Amino acid sequence: METEKLIITKKEYDLLMNHLKLSTNLSDFNKKKLNNELKTAKIVKKDILPDNVIVIDSLVTIQDVKSGQEFTFHLVVPEEANMKKNKLSVLAPIGIALLGYSSDAIVEWDMPNGVKQFRVKKVTRHEKDSEVA
Repeated sequence: METEKLIITKKEYDLLMNHLKLSTNLSDFNKKKLNNELKTAKIVKKDILPDNVIVIDSLVTIQDVKSGQEFTFHLVVPEEANMKKNKLSVLAPIGIALLGYSSDAIVEWDMPNGVKQFRVKKVTRHEKDSEVA
């Protein structure tokens, strides 16, 4: 599977690069994939970032390509994570995998239960006062 070029801000780039350097729980597959993605990432200022690109504070809907199951969550910094409110840490395996991808991308990532493919169905910027239903 060809790696799509990530579009990210410097903040997300630094976060992912730091995680790549310091994480002890990334699989070899994920380390190699993340390293390759960061080497080719397009770093842009937040004000010119396309609205359909996943960043911290995005509302994201993804679909497991194999099962068809959909998941919707709000991607947040680790200290705001709360699965009861569908707030997923950007440093969770799927959070790391999705950062910088856009709508309609297919993302492949080694999850705790094996390598999975997810299609990004919808990305919107989160409004601070709203919650995921």
